[in-house]
Amino acid sequence: MSMTTSAQARSARTSGNSLPVLLLAICAFVIVTTEFIIVGLLPGLARDLDIPVSLAGQLVTLFAFTVMLAGPFLTAILSHLERKRLFVAILVLFAISNVAAAAAPNIWVLGLGRFLPALALPVFWGTASETAGDLVGPERAGKAISQVYMGIAAAMVFGIPLGTLAADAVGWRGTFWVLAFISLLMAGLLAVVMPAIARPQNVGAAAQAGILKDRFFLGNIVLSVLVFTAMFTAYTYLADTLEKVAGIPTSQVGWWLMGFGVLGLGGNWLGGHFVGRGPLAATGVATLVLSLGMAATTPFSGSHALLIVALAAWGIANTALYPICQVRVMKAASHAQALAGTLNVSMANAGIGLGAIIGGAVIEHLGIENIGYVAAAIGILAVLTALLVARMKPTDNRA
Repeated sequence: MSMTTSAQARSARTSGNSLPVLLLAICAFVIVTTEFIIVGLLPGLARDLDIPVSLAGQLVTLFAFTVMLAGPFLTAILSHLERKRLFVAILVLFAISNVAAAAAPNIWVLGLGRFLPALALPVFWGTASETAGDLVGPERAGKAISQVYMGIAAAMVFGIPLGTLAADAVGWRGTFWVLAFISLLMAGLLAVVMPAIARPQNVGAAAQAGILKDRFFLGNIVLSVLVFTAMFTAYTYLADTLEKVAGIPTSQVGWWLMGFGVLGLGGNWLGGHFVGRGPLAATGVATLVLSLGMAATTPFSGSHALLIVALAAWGIANTALYPICQVRVMKAASHAQALAGTLNVSMANAGIGLGAIIGGAVIEHLGIENIGYVAAAIGILAVLTALLVARMKPTDNRA
C-alpha cells in the first residue's frame, strides 16, 4: 500500500510539474536565441552604427568569453538562491538587456546589452538543469533535463532563422524589442506557474570549489572539452563543407543546415532517454557515432543520399551530446551540482572556441575536405578518454 501511495505521489509530482519544465525549455529557447541572433543581425547593425562588420563581430566574442570566464564564479555565489526568484530575475535581466540593445545609440551601449545577459546565461544553465530534475524526481531527471535542452535545439533550428527573417521585416532593433517582450512575458509566466522550490543549502564558494579536487569530476570536465572541440571543429564550417566539398548550391545550403538541426531534435530526445542508463557509456557511444558521421561526410559527398545518411548520424549524435554531457558532469559532482553544470557550460564554450580554431587551421593547411577526418580523430580521443574516466569511477556511484 505504501509503495502504491509513493508511486502515485511521484506520478502526481511529475504531471503537476511538467508545465514548469516546459516553461524552462521555452526560456532556454529565448536565451539561446538571444545569444546567437546577433550573428544574423551583424550586417544591419554595422551599417546603422557606422562601424566595420569585423568590429561588430566582436560582440559575439564578448558574449562567449563572458560566459566562459564569469559563469562558474557567479553560479557559485548565486546557486543558493530560491530558484523561482532566480529565474524570474534572469528573465527580467534579459528583457532589460534586450531593451538596451534595441535602443543602443552606439557600439558601447550595445556591448553592455550583450555583456549583461552573458553573465546570466551560464547561471541559468547550471541551475535550470538541476531544477528540472528536482521538479520531476530522480527517475525522470535525465528526460526533464533533455526537455530543457530541447530549447537549445529549437533555437538553433527555428529561433535564429526566424529571428533573421524578423530582422528583415522589422530591423535589428525591432528584433531585440521582440526578444525583450518575450523575455518579460516568460518572467511573468514563471512567476505565476513555477512552484516555489526549497532554497538549496548555502554551500560556500570555497566548499563548492572542492569538486575541483576530485579526479573523477575533473576527468569529466576534460571529456566535455574534448567532445565539444570535436563537435565544433567540423560544425563551425559545415556550411562551407556543404558548398565546397559536396557541391550544394549556395541557395540550398540553409535548407540543408535546417534539416541537420531538425534531425538533431530527435537526438536531443535520445540523449535524455539513454543518459540515465550510464552517462559515460552514453557519451562514448554518441561521440563514436558523431565521429563516424563527420568522417563520412567527405567520402559520401558525391551522393546526396549517402550524404544525408552521414549528416543524419552526425546531427543526431551532435545534439544528443548536449544533455548527455550536462547530466554526466552534474552527476560526477558529489555536491555543488549547479556549479558543476555551469562549469560544463563554460568548458563547452572553451571547446567551441578551440574547435573553431582547429577547424580553421585544418582548412588553411590541409584543405576543407579533411576537416571531418580531423574532427573525427578528436572524437575518437574523446571516446578513449571516456573509457579512462570510467576507470576512475568511484564506488559510491556518483556518476
